[in-house]
Formats: sequence, structure tokens, C-alpha cells
Amino acid sequence: MNQPATQETPDRARTLVGRVVSDKMQKTVTVLVERRVRHPVIGKTITRSKKYHAHVEASGIKQGDLVEIAECRPISRTKAWKVTRLIEKSKAV
Repeated sequence: MNQPATQETPDRARTLVGRVVSDKMQKTVTVLVERRVRHPVIGKTITRSKKYHAHVEASGIKQGDLVEIAECRPISRTKAWKVTRLIEKSKAV
């Protein structure tokens, strides 16, 4: 049988990958998620982007990092995502 999913991040939770564009808040980062779609009439590939506020407990995530976020219960008015893992650190100069 299937294992019961944890209450924090169930198996069916949506996950997205994006780049951190702001880490100025406490326990919150702003993640920019980009997706590529075909225009229905022209056929040209267009980049669509959206920003999400994500909850992060550890303060090791900085601006420019590539992270994975998962949907969770609403934490605040604008925050219903959690950072699940750090994929790549930013290459700061």
C-alpha cells in the first residue's frame, strides 16, 4: 500500500522551480518562476513569469539562488508556498 503523505508537503502538492529575486523579508523569499508557452496565433515561444512568496525556515537562501517550492496551506495573506530544497547557489561575483 501507499505510505501516508506528510501533512507539510503531500505527494500531490504542486512543485515549481524558480530563482529567488528578493530575500529582504524575515522567513520569506520572493521566487520568480518562468515558463515558456507557444502563442496560439503566431506560434512564437513566449516566456511568461510569475512571482510567488515562499516560506523558508533556514536563512541560508539568498538572492539569485535556484530553489524548488511546493504548495502548502496558507501561511499568510500572500504566502502559500514553502521552499523545499535549494537546487543551485547563486554565482555572486
